[in-house]
Amino acid sequence: MLKKDNLKFGLLLGFLAPLISMVIYYFVRFSQFSVSDVLGLMAREKNQITAITIPCLLLNIVLFTIYVNTHRDQTAKGIFTVTLVYAIGALLLKFLI
Repeated sequence: MLKKDNLKFGLLLGFLAPLISMVIYYFVRFSQFSVSDVLGLMAREKNQITAITIPCLLLNIVLFTIYVNTHRDQTAKGIFTVTLVYAIGALLLKFLI
């Protein structure tokens, strides 16, 4: 399954990897707090948005590198596209809201 090379698969991987990373990051760093407490922290302290976003996009960077190095460029293109959407969304969230 991970040997596929198509854009839709890359978009799916790129979308799911940060969500999985976010859940893992939540349990490692914020397990003593509720999800609403963490969201309140992010609303009060905008620098926390960046602090949470970067580790969550790290898995996408790893996946992108693997797929580029194995010449599965369509999948890498999908992962990169979703990574950009997540990163731009985090920046907008941080600076505009």
